[in-house]
Amino acid sequence: MTNRYETVFILTPVLSEEQAKETVAKFKGLLKDGGAKMHYEEDWGLRKLAYPIQKKSTGFYHLVEFEAEGSIIADMELAFRRDERVIRFLTVKMDKHAIEYAEKRRKNKSKEKANA
Repeated sequence: MTNRYETVFILTPVLSEEQAKETVAKFKGLLKDGGAKMHYEEDWGLRKLAYPIQKKSTGFYHLVEFEAEGSIIADMELAFRRDERVIRFLTVKMDKHAIEYAEKRRKNKSKEKANA
């Protein structure tokens, strides 16, 4: 049975924009190879961290929402741990309320863009 997941990961700020995109593509490829169905992806760009991590105060944030078997999560998190470009990551299993909230948030965001 597949579940819906949301993963946010933070990449080290010493990467160039191109290197950050390459890293994101690597993890998206890992998910697709594992049979995951991508629902949504958002690049939050370079943001200030709440507290320093590895003596860094900023990082490239990226969110990916996908549907997959639970077994792929362990593989993806192992890849995150092995990649020195990733300084933090968090994967959460979304329940029906979280899915509903995420979809509502996306609709509001698209309305804001249309009105801008």
